[in-house]
Amino acid sequence: MKRTERIRTAWATLGLGLCVLTPAPSHADEFRLLNVGIRGGVDGPNVFGGDEKEHFQQYDIFVTATLPWDWRFESGWGFSPRLMGTAGVLEGAGEAGFVGAVVPVLAFGPRDSRWSLDAGIGAAILTRHKFGVQNFGGAFQVVATFGLRVPVYRALGVGYRMQHLSDAKLYGEGTGADLHMLEVIYTFR
Repeated sequence: MKRTERIRTAWATLGLGLCVLTPAPSHADEFRLLNVGIRGGVDGPNVFGGDEKEHFQQYDIFVTATLPWDWRFESGWGFSPRLMGTAGVLEGAGEAGFVGAVVPVLAFGPRDSRWSLDAGIGAAILTRHKFGVQNFGGAFQVVATFGLRVPVYRALGVGYRMQHLSDAKLYGEGTGADLHMLEVIYTFR
């Protein structure tokens, strides 16, 4: 890895960490850590179309925090915005690189429940954008995600997440990957 790439990777990692782990002081009472977990998965059928030229696996850790707004029906069911941050490894064609993302999601479910259905669009940074013959186009990527999380035992839960990672044609003809991931989640009370 070249020196400039290592410097960019270090700054990207530091920036992602600060964004994910540091709540804004003005929202200290409303911004709270909701859950943490690990996940992993492989590419599958292209939900969003595209032209995958290699097979991919991704493994990462994630953290989800609540945001200050909440829209509820009288039944207690409703919508709440959340912020999810991830850091992990993307592997393809025998090569691996760091992938980090910050994704605002809108979750649907009952109030104070450990299960939810969510979807969101955010941004990701890759330290490697060429894997074999597949070129993602550049370091900055767009992430579209959809997930379902359910409780299993006390604070532990499991989930499924479909994640689309691509350059959204920002770099021209870069391609993307659709990843199907399983999650193990610890929810804070």
